[in-house]
Amino acid sequence: MRPKPRSTRTGPGMFTALLCGILLTVPAAAADLKITTWNLDWLTTRPSSAPYLPPDVTLRQDADIARLAAYAQQLNADVIAIQEVDDWQAAVRLFPRDRYAVHMTRDHVLQRVGIAVRRGIRYDPHPDVTALANNNLRSGADITLHLGARDLRVLAVHLKKGCTHQPLQRPQGSSCRDLQAQIEPLQDWIRQRAAAGEAFIILGDFNRWMDGRDAFLKALRQAAPLARATEGRSSPCWGNETFIDHILAGGPAAEWMQPETLKVLVYQETDPAWKQRLSDHCPVSVHISVPD
Repeated sequence: MRPKPRSTRTGPGMFTALLCGILLTVPAAAADLKITTWNLDWLTTRPSSAPYLPPDVTLRQDADIARLAAYAQQLNADVIAIQEVDDWQAAVRLFPRDRYAVHMTRDHVLQRVGIAVRRGIRYDPHPDVTALANNNLRSGADITLHLGARDLRVLAVHLKKGCTHQPLQRPQGSSCRDLQAQIEPLQDWIRQRAAAGEAFIILGDFNRWMDGRDAFLKALRQAAPLARATEGRSSPCWGNETFIDHILAGGPAAEWMQPETLKVLVYQETDPAWKQRLSDHCPVSVHISVPD
């Protein structure tokens, strides 16, 4: 049985209530944003026989995709940097078109970077940061969010794996040399934002611990001051882990970011086998409070 419809009268009191609702709703959407990074671990809709797909990759079944989509809905973030997503078709299975717009890099690799933006938030895309993609690595996804009278530049990255804590001054092995080579493009991007006085965030899978006197983070901070949401924290994702997924804020955004709101959405499934069916990374989120 349908509930009895309420009165549709629009007297002065009703008009005032509606107006107050509008005034409260619109600024809140712009003033408080939940920003997330989530590596989805080879999320693809291709068959196992697809070229360049490693044979040890566990392809998701429909039930696995449904679980991930349920976690994405539970996450309920406004802006999500995504990594290791094959294409737009795979991304929208977690972030449906009626709720999110999805911007993906144009890389011709199976581990692409993207950004999902909640519908109702205006944004403009910028060219991919392709200088990060040497040696078949991943470009950065670069957009500007328009949040009322303020803008926020967002760069999503997935940096070279295999050099989580090793010294970078004299890098040993190709992984550390490749990661070291990604510092300069990031510094250039940061300097450009700082010179323009822009609020900006860099987030994603850095594949780097960044704790203590880490040379990688120090090098980025030489380009401009940066606040790190994961500073001094450990991740509860699949145990007490050191973060490699980070959210860095610079310019005015360093003051907008609320580090005490840092959250990790931990999967209910605890058996290690679920790492292959869900992801070996959990969503890492923080809130930013944008002044009017």
